[in-house]
Amino acid sequence: MRARIPVVEIMTTTPITIAAEATAVEAAKIMRDRDIGSLVVLADGKPTGIVTERDFVTKVAASDLQPSRIVVKDIMTSPIVAIHPHEEVAEAAKQMSQRKIRRLPVIEEGKLVGIVTENDILRIWPQLIEVTREYARAGLESQFAQGIEGHCEACGVYSTSLMWDRNLLVCPECRGG
Repeated sequence: MRARIPVVEIMTTTPITIAAEATAVEAAKIMRDRDIGSLVVLADGKPTGIVTERDFVTKVAASDLQPSRIVVKDIMTSPIVAIHPHEEVAEAAKQMSQRKIRRLPVIEEGKLVGIVTENDILRIWPQLIEVTREYARAGLESQFAQGIEGHCEACGVYSTSLMWDRNLLVCPECRGG
């Protein structure tokens, strides 16, 4: 039996935001300076999307675009996928797993009140990794999200993109080896 913990108890209450009209270079600098992997995008003060490291890789770098000429609203993921602060953490984890995302803005009455990440959930629910490992050993790993953060079971290096390979959670360098 698991405890019923609302998202409000584990979320970051000061999510970093950026205006939809800001440039990709401005967004990247904020993410670098704050050492964060995403920014919630605001248009007219309301959350309308999220821009992540993956958006920069897939939509800017891979397309060979100049970040100073791209606006955030053109690369953000939208519509925003969010959760209510009083929803259970288990529901947040389920949404992240189903949608293969690592961050959920927390919105109440149309207002951004926080953000909850996969790491926030794993800090209070570390046995989740053990549960997913057991499912992998049973051949059911496709039911869980890929790209988990933690230490590689092959080399021990910390990674933000662990994936299942031969019943181990491994970093990109150890996959297929």
